[in-house]
Amino acid sequence: MKKLTELLNEICGEGFAAAGYDPAFGRVSLSNRPDLCEYQCNGAMACAKAAHKKPIDIAGEVVEKISGHPALSRAEACMPGFINLEIDPAYLAEYLSGMAAEGETEEEPFSAGGVTAYREETRPALGVQRTEQPETILVDYGGANVAKPLHVGHLRSAVIGEAIKRMGARMGHHMIGDVHLGDWGLQMGLIIEELKDRGQKDFTLADLEEIYPAASAKSKEKDEATGKLTPEAEAFKERALHATSLLQNGDPECRKIWERIMELSLADLKKNYNALNVHFELWKGESDAQKYIPEMIQGLVQKGIAYESQGALVVDVQEESDTRELPPCLIRKSDGASLYATTDLATMVEREQLYQPKAYIYIADQRQSLHYTSFFRVAKKGGIVPPETSLTFLGFGTMNGKDGKPFKTREGGVMRLAVLIRDITDKVYEKIRETRSEEEIPEEEARHIAGIVGLAALKYGDLSNQASKDYVFDMDRFISFEGNTGPYILYTLVRIGSILNRYFDTKDQASLACALAKAKADGVLRIAGAGSRNEKALALLLARYGEVMETAWAELAPHRLCQYVYEVSEAFNSFYHDTKILTEPDEEKKRSYLALLALTRAVLSDCIDVLGFSAPERM
Repeated sequence: MKKLTELLNEICGEGFAAAGYDPAFGRVSLSNRPDLCEYQCNGAMACAKAAHKKPIDIAGEVVEKISGHPALSRAEACMPGFINLEIDPAYLAEYLSGMAAEGETEEEPFSAGGVTAYREETRPALGVQRTEQPETILVDYGGANVAKPLHVGHLRSAVIGEAIKRMGARMGHHMIGDVHLGDWGLQMGLIIEELKDRGQKDFTLADLEEIYPAASAKSKEKDEATGKLTPEAEAFKERALHATSLLQNGDPECRKIWERIMELSLADLKKNYNALNVHFELWKGESDAQKYIPEMIQGLVQKGIAYESQGALVVDVQEESDTRELPPCLIRKSDGASLYATTDLATMVEREQLYQPKAYIYIADQRQSLHYTSFFRVAKKGGIVPPETSLTFLGFGTMNGKDGKPFKTREGGVMRLAVLIRDITDKVYEKIRETRSEEEIPEEEARHIAGIVGLAALKYGDLSNQASKDYVFDMDRFISFEGNTGPYILYTLVRIGSILNRYFDTKDQASLACALAKAKADGVLRIAGAGSRNEKALALLLARYGEVMETAWAELAPHRLCQYVYEVSEAFNSFYHDTKILTEPDEEKKRSYLALLALTRAVLSDCIDVLGFSAPERM
C-alpha cells in the first residue's frame, strides 16, 4: 500500500507535468503550518528559476491542473508560490479503510550460521511498506559483563537496541541481536584467585556478587603515603593476570571455574533481560572470538596495515577528511595482550563467517565513539568486512538523576536494574490502589497490571528521548497517567478497548479480537468521511503510520515512534471528548466511529509492540 505522501506526490507531479514542467517539482510534505493547510508543495519556488517565471504564477498553473482531483478538497496557490493542499474526507476514509483491510504480514523464518533471525508474529500491515530486498542486519546491544548484576547503566543499550531490532524486522529485514558478553577479561582472573585465597571450590550467584567487588578492591588497594598499589595488591593483580592467561590458554582448572561462573551469570542475565522484555538471538561473548584473533592479526600484518610501535601492534586510522587527529588503533599490547578493539574485530570476523550481515548496528555509550570509529576503519581497511557493508554506531547519552548527575541510589551507589524495575512497579501499584479498591481490582491482578504499566513507564521514559541526548530519570513524571508518558499511552489503549468491548459485549482482548475479525469479514465496520475537525485530525495521523515507521527506521530513532504514539493518543482523546460514540443515534455513523477506533487501537498496539512493551486489559 502506497504512503499518502506518495499518492500526493503523484498528483502534484502530474499537475506540474500537465502545466509543462518537470514532474519532479511535485514533491509534497506535511504542512509546517497546520492552521493553513494539511500538506504543501513548494516545488514552484525551485521551478521558477529554471522556467524564468514567478513562483506564484507556476503554482497557480499547477493548482488549475489538480483542482477537482478526488483526493483533494482544496488546492490553493499562496504567495510567494506555495501550493496548499487539504485531503478530501471521503478519500481519506477510503485510504484508512484500505489500511484496515490490508492483509496480514508474516516474516518468513530466516536462519544463518545456525541462528534464527528475530521473527515477528503475524500482524496487520497497517500501511507499513516492508522492504522488497530484506537484508541480514546484526545489532550489538548488550555488553553486560558476567559475574556482575545488570545495573541502570545497562538500561539504555538494552531498550534502544531491542526497539531498533524490532523496527528493522517491522520493515522486513532479518534482524539478529547479540548480547556480546564481557566474559573473558581480567575479572575472571580476579575471581579465580579470590576463590583460591578463600579456599572456596563451589559458589553461588550471591557469592559471585560479593566475590568480584572484593577481588577488584583487593587488586586496587593503595598505600596512603605513596598513593601507589600496595605490594599485596601488586602481587594479587599479577596472580589474577596469570590466571586470566591460563584460562585463555585452556587451563582445565580455570576453565571449570569459568564454566560455573558462566552458568550462574547467564541464568541471572536472561532473567533480568526477560524482565525488560529484551531478547537476544545470540548469547555470544568475547570468549567466542578468541580463536579468530591470531589469524585476524596475521592478516592485518600481511596486508601491511598493522605495524609495530614501541612494541605494540597498531593500525593507522587517520583519514584526510578528519578535522581532528585520531590516534592509531591499538590491536595488541606490547606484552601480547588483546584489547577491546582486538576482540571486537575478531568478533566481526566470526560474524562474517557465520552470518554475512549486510549491516551492523552497535549501540553503546556515546563516549565510546572513538573506539567504534577506530575499529570500524580497521575492519574496512583490513578487508574484515566488504567495502559495501554498513557499519553504524548509535551512541546514547546518560541517564541522569534530578541533580543532573548520572543516576545513583540514595546511598550514592549504582542501582541494580532489578531494583529499578521493582521500584517503578511498586510506585505504579500504589497509584492503582489510590483509585481502585481490592473489590474492583483483586490483588493479583493489580500486581500484574502494575508490572505491565511500570515496564511501559520505564521503557517509554527512556525511548521518548532522542538516543544521543542525556535525560533526567524522573520516576514521578514517568508513571503519571497524564502527559507524554507510557501510562498515558496505555490508558488511551485501554479506553479504546473498553468502548469496543461495550459495543461488542466482550470482556477480554481475545474475544474482542474475534469480534473485530468477524466484523471486518462481514463488512460491519467501515470508516466514513470525517465530520469534525478532531475526527479528521485523528484520521490524518493514522494515515501517516507507514511513513512514520519508515522514517523512524531510516533514522534509527525510536523517539520518533514515541512522539507519534503520543500525538495519536492526544488526537484520539480530543476526538473522544468531542464525540458521542456509543450513544450516537445514527448507526452508520456510530459504526464509522468504531471502525476508526479499531484502527487507532491496531496502530497504537503495533507501535508499542515495536517499542517493546504492551498494554493491560484494564487499568
